[in-house]
Amino acid sequence: MADPEAPVQKPEANAEGEEVEMDEGAENKANAGFVSQLMKNPKVLAAMQGKMESYVGMSSGYIQSLPKVVKRRLKALKKLQNEMIKVESKFYEEVHELECKYADKYNPLYEKRMEILTGNIEPTDSDCEWPSDEEDEDEDTAKLAEDVDKKAVIAENGEDASANKEAKDEKEENTSGVPYFWLTILKNVDMLADLVQEHDEPILKHLQDIKVQFKANPMGFLLEFHFEPNEFFTNSVLTKEYFMKSDPDEDDPFSFEGPEITKCIGCPIEWNQGKNVTVKVVKKVQKHKGRGTKRTVTKTIQNDSFFNFFAPPEIPEGQEPDEDTESLLGVDFEIGHFIRERIVPRAVLYFTGEALDDDEGDEEDDEEEEEDDGEDYDEDADADYQPGEGDQKADCKQQ
Repeated sequence: MADPEAPVQKPEANAEGEEVEMDEGAENKANAGFVSQLMKNPKVLAAMQGKMESYVGMSSGYIQSLPKVVKRRLKALKKLQNEMIKVESKFYEEVHELECKYADKYNPLYEKRMEILTGNIEPTDSDCEWPSDEEDEDEDTAKLAEDVDKKAVIAENGEDASANKEAKDEKEENTSGVPYFWLTILKNVDMLADLVQEHDEPILKHLQDIKVQFKANPMGFLLEFHFEPNEFFTNSVLTKEYFMKSDPDEDDPFSFEGPEITKCIGCPIEWNQGKNVTVKVVKKVQKHKGRGTKRTVTKTIQNDSFFNFFAPPEIPEGQEPDEDTESLLGVDFEIGHFIRERIVPRAVLYFTGEALDDDEGDEEDDEEEEEDDGEDYDEDADADYQPGEGDQKADCKQQ
């Protein structure tokens, strides 16, 4: 007797138009082809995704099924967790106080760095004692290439051309400090290079130093961008101040992961006439509907520029930022933290590119960890975990 629950096998027509029964393999192949076509339908995929998203975060009911006495103990554990977070908060506050204290020890070193960069002092032989085999090889190669080049110039153009080349070499030898040090760093780091526009570069060539001033109360830090006198603005220092907090959120204390930036304040830039690169003037021709006459209207709009960094979005006190503003501030906070934490302390390594290799290695490690987490660990499944007999048997087999 046929099973009433068995799926109905549809007959297939042969070349003569006669219906024939498909074997199981052919039927599976036909079904697979149908499913493949179905999965290419964007409406079907969207419906499936919406259905799956509705299950995200759903609990298996294990926690809710626990006895009241166990739930009571969980409350005690959560209260203990909250006390741990309070201790962690104090730990980070003391770490920041240490940063403020040690800033005084770093400052003389930063000052000497700036003096060398600007050419105000020339490092002594003992200052330059740093092993670099690769650099020595480069110097030998450069000297050999210079000798060959010099001989070629003499052979082709005579002694006068050789003398001109020597004068040029002497001029290069007398170059003051390290030209375009900070501009090079800004263009080397992807996060910062995205901010730097072509019209910013002539201005950033005048950037002499970037400093960090740590603030103890209120908790935060101040970035200082020091410029030599230039034709673009009259400011000698542009500042950006970041305010931080290390207190857990009262409404969501378990989300605490350390100090976070809460807001930032830029500074006005005193641009010289016609030199403001943060705005641009656009012209638009308007036509009068009735008379048909035309007129040209000029309008000033914001222009992409690194110097917009000093004019972050302002959020009125007591108001929540909209989604776009929150996103902009999130990027701004990340940049400010990166300059404070990485760029200023390790500037020369970002200039040479050595720190960039380290950052790329860190990013690759983070990506690998994320991939491993995705393959081996299901957060939702773990949260819904409910011990059963199958788990006990698996444990017994491993013993």
